[in-house]
Amino acid sequence: MIVSHLMRGSALAALATLLAAAPARAQDSGQPVSEAPAEAEQRANEIIVTGEIFFRNRTADTNPVLSYDLEYFQKFEPVSVGEMLKRVPGATFTSDVLEYDQVQFRGLPGGFTNVLINGRRAPGGAADGSFFVDRIPAELVERIEIVRAPRPDQPSDGIAGTLNVVTKESAAFQGGFLKAGALLNTRDGVIRPTGALAYAGKISEATDYWVALNYQKRRNPKEKVSYRFGGEPTTDDRRFPGNPADSNYVTDPEFDNFEAQRDTRDGTDFSGSAEISHSFGEGGRIRLNGFFVDTKRDEDETSLTYDGADLDFDEVEIQAERISQQTYAVTGDARIPLGGFELGLAGGWNKFRDKTDTTVFVGDNGDDLTDVELDEEDAIRITDQEFSATVFGAFGAEEGVKLKIGSDFLFKTRNGLNDGTFSSNVFRIKEDRYSPYVRLSYDAGPLSIDGGARYEITRRNITAASIPGTVSYDDDLLNPSLSLRYATAGGQFRASVARTIRRPDYDLLSPFVDEETPGDDDITTGNPSLRNQRAWGVDVGYEHRVGSNGIAGVNFFYRDISDLIELVSQGANPDNADGRAFVPQNIGDGKAWGVEFDLSAPLTLFGMPDTGIFANYTYLDSETTDPFTGEKRRFNNQPRHVYNFGVIQNLRSAGVSFGATISGRSAATESNFDETVRLRYDPDLEAFVEKRFGQNFVVRLSAQNLLDRVKYEDFRKYDGDSLEEILENRAAGDLDEYEIEREHSGPLVQLTLRAAF
Repeated sequence: MIVSHLMRGSALAALATLLAAAPARAQDSGQPVSEAPAEAEQRANEIIVTGEIFFRNRTADTNPVLSYDLEYFQKFEPVSVGEMLKRVPGATFTSDVLEYDQVQFRGLPGGFTNVLINGRRAPGGAADGSFFVDRIPAELVERIEIVRAPRPDQPSDGIAGTLNVVTKESAAFQGGFLKAGALLNTRDGVIRPTGALAYAGKISEATDYWVALNYQKRRNPKEKVSYRFGGEPTTDDRRFPGNPADSNYVTDPEFDNFEAQRDTRDGTDFSGSAEISHSFGEGGRIRLNGFFVDTKRDEDETSLTYDGADLDFDEVEIQAERISQQTYAVTGDARIPLGGFELGLAGGWNKFRDKTDTTVFVGDNGDDLTDVELDEEDAIRITDQEFSATVFGAFGAEEGVKLKIGSDFLFKTRNGLNDGTFSSNVFRIKEDRYSPYVRLSYDAGPLSIDGGARYEITRRNITAASIPGTVSYDDDLLNPSLSLRYATAGGQFRASVARTIRRPDYDLLSPFVDEETPGDDDITTGNPSLRNQRAWGVDVGYEHRVGSNGIAGVNFFYRDISDLIELVSQGANPDNADGRAFVPQNIGDGKAWGVEFDLSAPLTLFGMPDTGIFANYTYLDSETTDPFTGEKRRFNNQPRHVYNFGVIQNLRSAGVSFGATISGRSAATESNFDETVRLRYDPDLEAFVEKRFGQNFVVRLSAQNLLDRVKYEDFRKYDGDSLEEILENRAAGDLDEYEIEREHSGPLVQLTLRAAF
């Protein structure tokens, strides 16, 4: 119902504003940092303390790129890039409430989205190679770019799309700003401080610099309840009495098991960035920048389990997880004009480290919850380091035909350790990537064409403690792309076709044996010879200018994906006759499609230029074959609908602005070999009010999760000693357990003072 109203309201608003639209000059922005044009210099107070309402950037890129400056999100005071992405089309998360870590574009799994920082890869600790965007502070961001389809000189990774996070640039503005704030989660009343300091200036007329530091405490106290049944119960809209997560009432109260859990995540992020840039000649530039994030986080869970409707105490489990993660990046680039030829050089180093220790204690004394014993210990050690380089030569004028020939290089080493109750494995993955490309572009009048090809060469060596010697693998793939853009008096059409890839998960590449996977009696052995998954993609869209600075857009996309990785049976488990042995192989395929609509514009038509509306809606669909059941289904956790609608009102005479935005998604399903999970969330409501004082100060009160949204998960679980037995029970509908799980956290309120100087 909410989605229906939002779609109808968004469409009416779009129609009204489009009728009043006046032509406006397109802005050339949103390109990766290696080629980003210099922006007009602004004073800090023109960015930090302003009564203007900011809308999505208009980009002149031939390939489809959405660009959002930080100011588009700033009034709602996002803490991280993850919180920023709630307001862009087609971005979803399957995280816990108030957690926005692994972004999923177009509802596809996280590994299908490529995350870049300043146009270069951001290594992360996840097995699928994804980078958790909640670790990038919003304070350090200049803009974010969503690249729906890449050019030949951009990485081919990112079947679902690419997120490029551009950190603040020294030439963008002069002056400094100071931020001081406090966040309060109403669930436990604990206040968390935040602070930031940044300054941009000039060493000389041709040399600019930028330096920034950011400190923030994070705390997310959550409560979760789980009701488990031997069979499937019926539900209605009534509520469990005394349920802290306010979950659905179950009309059959004869549950087998009840669990109440408190999960508190408490951490600190310290981060910074710096840049120095020197301009010379006609368009020449040399630039060096650095970026780091240091995260310390404690995650403490206490779970109390009770049996039966009488709630007889069964067990207490206490889990303590200590996480220490660091990300470092240093990059440099140069553009050297040589008459009608431009030489480009770039290089970078980045490193990610993860040290996570987990201990689990259990006890059965309901009168003394401290009477517990050590049950399990796990340790994760990951170091991911990359060296990258780029060299290119460009020929031709800005208008007309332009040829660019170059190559990207990446040399990666990933060392990992998973040491716990069931496994103790040390492995190293060394991967060299060579990506020569040819890009030919044509730009004249309203028509621009950009095409070419990128040749992805991968050389991979894997060593593991459990196997002798080194396992090597080579993979070559030609990835062509072609984009067209046609500008009209009121907007622009775009069409793109491109081949993209997704690399295998690291845990599937590592050739050690995972016991009790996927079934209790089964084993799974990694496969170092896995190929990159690949896809042909098509994007067709239109953007229309709305008034002087608004924009409305619609985009249709389709992805035909091949070489998906699935588990294949290799026969009986040699160590257990009741189980089977599995190995991952490239045998699957799938397709995904949908339509994305977004609008951000002032209501000038109705005489309200100081009222801005923001709306986006994405319809998603897909099809793949379940690797275990052989049935056709959607990709796991892909919702049908993703939406956001917001309004910002500026009262210039009072120096006040206020606004609200509501976002949400429809339900989704995840299918594993031994269970299916239905996932859904309540809508998320955010609001803010700000007061500006003079030209240099602004105080802002913002809040998110005002509806105290609940995360709903319903599990249908099937049991068996082997995969075959589990699938037989699943096909017969013979449930081992049905679980209803509900989780919430509480509204989060933030008070922020910003000062520009």
